[in-house]
Amino acid sequence: MTPRERVLAAINYQPVDKIPLQIHPSPGGLYEHGPKLLDLIHACGHDFGNVATWTMPEPPAPEDFDPDGRYHAVKTDPWGTTWEYRIFGVWGHPIDWPLNDLTKLDDYRPPEPPPCEGPEFDADRRTAAKHLADGYFLLGGWGSIFETLHSLRRFEDVLMDVALDTPEINRIEDMIVEHVEACAKRSLALGVDAVTFGDDYGTQSALLMSPTDWRRFFRPRYQRLFDLVRRAGKDVFFHCCGKIDPLLQDFRDLGAKTIWPQLPAFDLRNLARQCRDLGLAIQLHPDRGELMQHGTPQDIRDHVHRLIETFDTPSGGSWLYVEIDPGFPYPNVEALFETAMDLRR
Repeated sequence: MTPRERVLAAINYQPVDKIPLQIHPSPGGLYEHGPKLLDLIHACGHDFGNVATWTMPEPPAPEDFDPDGRYHAVKTDPWGTTWEYRIFGVWGHPIDWPLNDLTKLDDYRPPEPPPCEGPEFDADRRTAAKHLADGYFLLGGWGSIFETLHSLRRFEDVLMDVALDTPEINRIEDMIVEHVEACAKRSLALGVDAVTFGDDYGTQSALLMSPTDWRRFFRPRYQRLFDLVRRAGKDVFFHCCGKIDPLLQDFRDLGAKTIWPQLPAFDLRNLARQCRDLGLAIQLHPDRGELMQHGTPQDIRDHVHRLIETFDTPSGGSWLYVEIDPGFPYPNVEALFETAMDLRR
């Protein structure tokens, strides 16, 4: 099998010749562990592209450190939200939201989506064509309609506004959906195999809102986005952290083919059974909290083997996802990559 054929088989619950693998080159992990982590990635390889082209991230600028040498950056993104960052390569916390005052809504403008024409697009299309010609699966886009929403307005206010179904929160969300839709159209124009979306709707024990509110406010908007991708004959990937059991059927009904959940929030045997019954393929991301930060290398080897067995990965329907964050002891990082390589031999 080519890497692309392997991923397509996994998505469609067909047997694979070896365990499919996806690696994300997290800047935070690379910055902490340095070139030795990049060497591990190069030695391992994955099915979603040629990792030989990956390099070390640019280090933070000198002005991004406190006088005592601790990383501390404050940056404003294209949406107008100001973020404070305390760990390089890790998502920060918003400290100023452009739409806390809703009287500013009439004058607010979202960032321009990336163009579907011009030199930059043409260069990206050539890169995408080479990626596919080399036999790799091409995953495009990253669209968030809830997380972007609560980066524009305080989280607790967004939850209240959604519950009350205010006209203002609907205007803001429709504006976000239009932007995400434009980004998805660009990914489709590049010829991707699938478009990925992601929003976190769960705590460690329950949904952040009632399923009724979620289905009223968010589901029709995802339907619009997912239908765009499905009409183009491509697959939908969805990432969602937390305890989201009540929404798995919704995501499959909407047309998602894969789900990337937060595994420690679930009983894994029940999750494997539920996803197999739904035909919803799953990205297996080993716990980056307790396991990767505080476990032993043997704990990690044992855990990955249990994941592969529980989800019956050789029969299709799942693949291993690897992302190295700051705070992972390097022996644990080595154990994760070595296990992945052993499984793929």
